[in-house]
Amino acid sequence: MRKPVAKRRHLAASFAALVPLRFAPSESGAAAAASSCRTLFMESRNNPDFILIFVLFSSRIISVVIGGNGMSEITRVAVDAMGGDNAPGEIVKGAVEAVQLKKDIKILLTGQEEKLRNELAKYTYPEDQIEIVNATEVIETAEPPVKAIRGKKDSSIVVAMKMVKKGEADAFVSAGSTGAVLVGGQVLVGRIKGVERPPLAPLFPTLKGFSLLIDCGANVDARPSHLVQFAKMGSIYMESVMGKKNPTVGIVNIGAEEEKGNALVKETFPLLKACKDINFIGSVEAREIPYGAADVIVCEAFVGNVILKLYEGVGGALIKKIKGGMMMNLRSKIGGLLVKPALKATMKDFDASEYGGAPLLGLNGLVVKTHGSSNSKEVCNSIIQCVTFKEQKINEKIREAIQTSQEEKEEKSE
Repeated sequence: MRKPVAKRRHLAASFAALVPLRFAPSESGAAAAASSCRTLFMESRNNPDFILIFVLFSSRIISVVIGGNGMSEITRVAVDAMGGDNAPGEIVKGAVEAVQLKKDIKILLTGQEEKLRNELAKYTYPEDQIEIVNATEVIETAEPPVKAIRGKKDSSIVVAMKMVKKGEADAFVSAGSTGAVLVGGQVLVGRIKGVERPPLAPLFPTLKGFSLLIDCGANVDARPSHLVQFAKMGSIYMESVMGKKNPTVGIVNIGAEEEKGNALVKETFPLLKACKDINFIGSVEAREIPYGAADVIVCEAFVGNVILKLYEGVGGALIKKIKGGMMMNLRSKIGGLLVKPALKATMKDFDASEYGGAPLLGLNGLVVKTHGSSNSKEVCNSIIQCVTFKEQKINEKIREAIQTSQEEKEEKSE
């Protein structure tokens, strides 16, 4: 006998309530869907046709409740698509590569809409994961940073950073003007309360894997208290994002002895030594850095930038020299062909683009600065690292560490 019309409509409504949860789950829909699931369960006892439906969608309810697959939170990344030497082409390509690799990313490309649409038209990608946010102006590298941030309100950098400030995006990535990113990060996104100076902290390859260089360009004239905060923030980043348990911390110096160094290093050394929440191992000389002497390398921005640029220059020169040597004669060419697979694997380990960009730590939102000449691979990795940063709640951990440090200072002063 056919079921009454009202009964059939009730079951259809119950089924319809579960369909959105199956394909686009949300916490808010879980309770309503659970009620529908109960309706289907009652019906399945009398009608075998509903058993399969009940099993399928009730399993989905369980995954929602316990946070199973499909319930991972979306990370929204605002990307400055007009910044960098290779913009917008490589930036857009990197964004496309990121969404092809990760389903839990939503990318907001800020820049001149027509140019971005033309670039996106070259690729096939999940269109619901990339959105264009029109920004008519572009901040050039040579422009004075403060003037540019204040004057170009509709630039791709300013528009993207304001989205982070308003909570419309979780992170910001740019290969554009470093000065504008640093100024915008502090003025627009804002510092975490208690953070004196936000440092730039890139990862770079070493013989042991990788290390974090902090600071490499944000604070040229730093104080001892700034370097202590850099050490704490760097330790949190290495442990939470990169999985290094109890990371070692070293301060860049011209010798291993405690009494060596300039005034800044001499004042900072005992402060780091007395800091209980970091694993300080003492001074690190520049020649020891490539060998992985410490997980977190602390220095002020002038020294850090020199180390980073020299590192990049020596690496590039060495690669050219090796390639030139392999092409000298027939014998070297044959030898080069034999060692090519092993050499490629080794060079991949020393490829800085594998680690993404440099986060500007200590802000109320995540700001990542990638190299001005970044290709799509580095842009992609910079976007993906934002997911880990958000999942590990780095800002919350930094805020807690700084707050604890301030409370300890207040107790000592009383």
